[in-house]
Amino acid sequence: MTQLLPPEAVLERVSTGCAWGEGPVWLPGSRRVRWSDIPNDRILEFDEATGATEVFRFPAGFSNGRTLDRQGRVVQCSHGRRAIERESPDGAQILVQRWAGGRFNSPNDLVVARDGSIWFSDPPYGIHESGREGHPGRPEYGGCYVFHFDEAVGEAVPVVTDMVHPNGLAFSPDESVLYVADTGYLQVPDGPACIRAYKVLDNFECVDGKDFISVRPGATDGFRVDVEGRIWSSSADSIQVFTPAGDRLAVLPVPEKVSNLCFGGDDGRTLYITASTSLYRIRTVTTDAQWPSS
Repeated sequence: MTQLLPPEAVLERVSTGCAWGEGPVWLPGSRRVRWSDIPNDRILEFDEATGATEVFRFPAGFSNGRTLDRQGRVVQCSHGRRAIERESPDGAQILVQRWAGGRFNSPNDLVVARDGSIWFSDPPYGIHESGREGHPGRPEYGGCYVFHFDEAVGEAVPVVTDMVHPNGLAFSPDESVLYVADTGYLQVPDGPACIRAYKVLDNFECVDGKDFISVRPGATDGFRVDVEGRIWSSSADSIQVFTPAGDRLAVLPVPEKVSNLCFGGDDGRTLYITASTSLYRIRTVTTDAQWPSS
């Protein structure tokens, strides 16, 4: 990791006490990290200036992944409401809950493109009978897709339909490639555990999908792409970094199973990591390809 981290970089645990932390995003205006503690149905915030962690919202609709839109507003996935929603002073406002094929399963993670459209994954984890990460329910469209949502049109359209359980997702720096993690292995015998890569056409169609990266141990859940096109992936025991060609470049050990990550700090070069019960951070020499919009 020496070429990706400054010499003085040390992994720090800055907050703990979650059941399963997920969906971190850096909030430039308040210099805070916001993330979800899904099983405890709450949203937390870590204040970089004071080191304090506070509950932002409880109950929270079993929210999961989140990012910032082009106006700097938080958009997020809600397992409980089976929706994509935007935070506002009056609470979380639903943007979309269904498409032509029925209600979504439980939107999991999302990314906002330069044109403002929202791309999100829709696995079934929030409608399991256990109710650990949502409310028991049934799928309505017989699959688990990645959707493109144009708020101006008000319509969500499936763009990736050949995955088992699409999860984390991110664009290449020029948005010509969409990377999507498939965590089907968690529930499907011999199911996939990889990041797939899709060529993105001008009409938002995703084509030529291929298995691109396999992370072990565990598999990729959430991940980010930096300004050089490198993929920073979660795994069972570390953050693993891959070149744009898919070759593993570096491994950063983390003492808990990693769920997701985001870049933050005033210069965007602090990597924040949600890992099982805790929030970690470490300084890097790079930043997110979409900084400061994610």
